[in-house]
Order: sequence, then structure tokens, then C-alpha cells
Amino acid sequence: MPPRLNIPPVTRIVLAVLGLQSLSSILVQRARPGVVIEWLTLVPQLSLFYPWTFLTTTLAEQNLTSLIIAGVTLFNGGRYLERAWSSKEFAKFLLVVSLIPNFLCFLLLITIFTFTRNEDWTLTIINGTIPLQISFLVAFSQLVPAHTVTLFRGVLSLRVPRFPLIYIGLIIAANLTPWISGSSLPLAIFGFLTSWTYLRYYKIVFPDLDSPQPASMRGDASETFAFSEFFPAPVKPFVAAFADQVFTILIAMRLCTPFSQADISAAQGNNFHQRSAPGGVRAEAERRRALALKVLDQRLHAATSSPATRSQPTPPTQPIGPAVQAQPQPNVQAAMTSEPSTMLGETHYNPDHDSGEKDDS
Repeated sequence: MPPRLNIPPVTRIVLAVLGLQSLSSILVQRARPGVVIEWLTLVPQLSLFYPWTFLTTTLAEQNLTSLIIAGVTLFNGGRYLERAWSSKEFAKFLLVVSLIPNFLCFLLLITIFTFTRNEDWTLTIINGTIPLQISFLVAFSQLVPAHTVTLFRGVLSLRVPRFPLIYIGLIIAANLTPWISGSSLPLAIFGFLTSWTYLRYYKIVFPDLDSPQPASMRGDASETFAFSEFFPAPVKPFVAAFADQVFTILIAMRLCTPFSQADISAAQGNNFHQRSAPGGVRAEAERRRALALKVLDQRLHAATSSPATRSQPTPPTQPIGPAVQAQPQPNVQAAMTSEPSTMLGETHYNPDHDSGEKDDS
């Protein structure tokens, strides 16, 4: 029998809704080309009387290619984040990064129509999982900020926080073709800003059970999740200065709360990990396990490659009574050293630093 896929409940529901709505939309489009489903997808001029479309339009793709990409993204990213955060927190995250980008994109199109009087902007379809896809990349940047992805057999190495901007670049390139809607780029940008703001300032996180920190905290004050960390090193100072000014304005408007010294210490300390389930601790445990395996591997290699340095065994104590001729024992040490040391295998461990990139500091 094939192995059973263990899909968490929220991810399972999202995948089912995505398949149902997208297939329905694709079938309607093929039967009646050019028809807009205003009760399923968000269209500024037509969907005002269907407020639920601000949510349903996120899980409605218009073609099979985008549906396959969305399904793979939600299947893999949803399983990882839901197990790391819990189903409740993952569901809240999906609601935030779906509703807010769709609403902001809706306001943007209405504003452009107000100044241009071009009705094409109000007939632009706002749909697709683009906000979810880039939000998953932002979430991975928070959970594993120091991990590096190697592509093309080591030719290109990129840290995880680089992927959101790369994704936006791909959307810009695809926006020059008729494959995606004109609302895709605003959705990607708003999804990026919304997910980072929510994870940075609002999402509830929990420390380890043995941590002296409070039972729960909001946001992520760590330097590794600062907004400037998503950008290349040459522009980091400018982005950081601009982000500080925006943050000051949000504090003055009482939309954000400044981090206390206790929050910063908790986020940067060893006893606190950005998670609300076993997510951050799992990454730390993997790093420690890799380091322990490396040390063990070095010791085993040293033990097998230098047998002469090992201490001689203590001669056995002569037993009392008649002597018994001992049966000759095989040379165990020679057998161990006769095999090449590569039989033990080798564990590679890469410390948390920018592989293939310059240091961000």
C-alpha cells in the first residue's frame, strides 16, 4: 500500500477549497470565455454585493498551471507552518494574509480609477494564491533565517530571506506577459508587507517550557527578522533608516507598540525561539545535532586512523587454580583498521552564516 499522506487539518481544508473553487472557475471560463464570476472572485466594480469574495478569491485560480503551482505551495508550506505554529495560529495567519492584501489591492484599483477614469481598473480581477505564496516565504525567513539553499549543484547559494524579493522580481517579469492578472504585482507587494508586519509585531509567540520568559509574547524583536534583512547588503542602511521612520509614524498613530528591552532580550536570548509550537526549537535542535555528529565523526576517524596511539590493554589477572590454555582471539583491532575510514561516513555541518554571499553586517 502507498504511504498515507499526513496532512494537518487546516492545510487539508485549504487544499480542498482551492481545488473545488479553481476547477469550477476553470470550467466556467472554458464554457463561457470572458465571463467573470463576480460571486467567487473579487472584481471592484462587480463584487461589492459579495463581501465574501475578499476571502474566497484567494483560493480561486484561473488556469491549470497556476492551480498546480498553488497546490504544491500550499501542500508543502502549509504542512510545515501548521506543524510549527499549530492549526489555530496557522488559520489566523491565512486569514490575515488573505483579507488584508485583497482589500488593499481593491482600494488601490479604486484609487487609480478615481484619478484616471479608466473603467478597466475596476474590472481587473483580484484573485489567486500569490499573497499566500510570498507570505510563506516570509514565514520561512523568520523560522530559518540563517539557512542557505544551494541551487544548480552549488553554482548559486542564497539565504532564505532573499526569496521574497526574488519572488517579487519573478512576478514583475511575468506581469509583462498575459499569463497573470494586472493585480498580481500589488498582491505580491501587499502580501509581503502584511505578512512581515503581522509576524514582526502582532503574532503571538511562545517561549520554551523551561524558559523564564513570560507565557506568551507578541511579535519578533530579533535582528535576524528586521525588514532590512530581506535586502542586499549595499541598500540595507537606507532600508533600515526608512523602516525606522515608518515604525515611528506607526507608533505615533498607535498602530504598533515599541518593543521593550525585555522583548529584545527574550528574542535574542538562547532560551527563546520564534515559534508557537515546536518550530524554532526544531531548527535549533537540528543545528546542534549536526554539530554533535560532526564531532563524533571526527573522533571515530581519529580512533581508526591512529591505532598505535591507543593505550595497551591491561594484562588479565592470573586466575587461581590450574592453568587453562586460552584460545587465540582474532585481531579485532587489525580488522577495524583494515577497512577504509570512509566506511564510517561523513557528516557535513555548515554553521549559520551566509554561504555564497557576503556578510550582511
